[in-house]
Amino acid sequence: MTAMTEPDAVLGLPPDDRSLFRRFGRGPTATPPFHRIHHAFESHATRSPHARAVEHEGACVTYGELDHRANVVAAELLDAGVRPGDHVGVFLTRSTHLVVGILAVLKVGAAYVPQDVRITPAAHLDHVIRTAGIEVVLTTGEHARHVRGLAAPKVLALDTVPDRRVGPPRAESGDTAVVIFTSGTTGVPNGVRVTHANLCNVLLTAPGDLGIRPGDRVAQLLNIAFDMAVWEIFGALAHGATSVIRGRDIGQTAKTATVLIATPGVLSTLDPDGCPDVRTVAVAGERCPKPLADAWSARAAFHNACGPTEVTIVNTVQRYDPRTGRLTIGRPVPNSTVYVLDQDLRPCRIGEVGEMWAGGACVTAGYLGNDVLTAQRYRPDPFLGGEHLMFRTRDLGRWTPDGELEHHGRTDDQVKVRGFRVELDAVTSALETTPGCARATTVVHDGRLVGFVSPATVDPAAATDAVAGALPYYCVPSLVVAVDDLPLTARGKVDRAALSSLVTVA
Repeated sequence: MTAMTEPDAVLGLPPDDRSLFRRFGRGPTATPPFHRIHHAFESHATRSPHARAVEHEGACVTYGELDHRANVVAAELLDAGVRPGDHVGVFLTRSTHLVVGILAVLKVGAAYVPQDVRITPAAHLDHVIRTAGIEVVLTTGEHARHVRGLAAPKVLALDTVPDRRVGPPRAESGDTAVVIFTSGTTGVPNGVRVTHANLCNVLLTAPGDLGIRPGDRVAQLLNIAFDMAVWEIFGALAHGATSVIRGRDIGQTAKTATVLIATPGVLSTLDPDGCPDVRTVAVAGERCPKPLADAWSARAAFHNACGPTEVTIVNTVQRYDPRTGRLTIGRPVPNSTVYVLDQDLRPCRIGEVGEMWAGGACVTAGYLGNDVLTAQRYRPDPFLGGEHLMFRTRDLGRWTPDGELEHHGRTDDQVKVRGFRVELDAVTSALETTPGCARATTVVHDGRLVGFVSPATVDPAAATDAVAGALPYYCVPSLVVAVDDLPLTARGKVDRAALSSLVTVA
């Protein structure tokens, strides 16, 4: 990555802030050991073919067996006409078949497009197929009925592929590794093209590699269509560890893991005392409550991370130190940048809240079939110059005096209540200071603020007082509801829509 240039906007900062803007905003320089993420897996398969690669519901597959199975399916994909740069649907569930299919697609130089076939509506699957131009879908005989009738002309059931003696496929590799469909601000899913270079940069360097090594057991708990599932799967396989794939019982899977990667919502369903072997935890995908970080950091290295799919899973990470008690989203990952800018894309002064833009090696290749949205969110990077792009994250943040990023919600979480601008995350943070509160969230319902606290034993009056003591009067919720658990979406984030439906009941 080239050094930051000195555009006029930076020159407008005071000299001290100008220097800090450059220093704080740039991640360290590092060189990933591989240029294709599956090559990291293959190196371990060659060195340690008898090591455990995947466990699922009592069954185990070694690295050598997994590599062979993926080669067999890769040969089938080539026979089906899949070529480098194509997109292949992986419409499965959490399973060994899923991992085989992912590796097979990558081995032929194509990109995989994951969708959980059990819970994804047919209309959504059809949208994914059309948008990504998918010609071949991988599934199993059990789930083939969910795929029949969709737009894909070819469906390959992995459990019917006969074994045969094949070597690694001889295929060039396309740049895109995976296409992740996000929810989209308009409700229409957008396909984000994540490249091999993106993945290798984040997953094969510190801190994104989480120090994972052979012998570790990395739980795979999340929805397979979620970008963090890529972190779970290749966090294990790219480092010679075992991917322990969740069955019905999430707690049973976590119980034997040494590494957990999850959303705060999913992690909050687990008891740290029930996970005695966990040494490393990473959370991302939504705001992390400080009580959750405190509970897990007492027994494991706890990493709080942030970043939308468009900047490759996460682009900032903090190793939380419970001794300081200061939870942030950390610093930029290697070879990447973060800029805190105002609405005119000018650098904010250090300590001022602005919108975070991300640059460098984390920036993905844009949206499939949506050049207009790509042009809106991916802009030329004036700080790195050349052909570099920066991405508008819509996350709000500010730099601390020692160069860490504090998260201050999202631009779409800034709401007007009684004429005043309110940051929902700020209200949520105040709610979580209530004695006994483990998690909280805030929604706007019929023009008023409503807070939710968990567990149900939390005193709503005390929660109201906690906000009143920390924030202006217009930030105090009109209603606080105590619930046993905060409902989660299929991707493991707090389901605010479901909570809003409880307001009339409360």
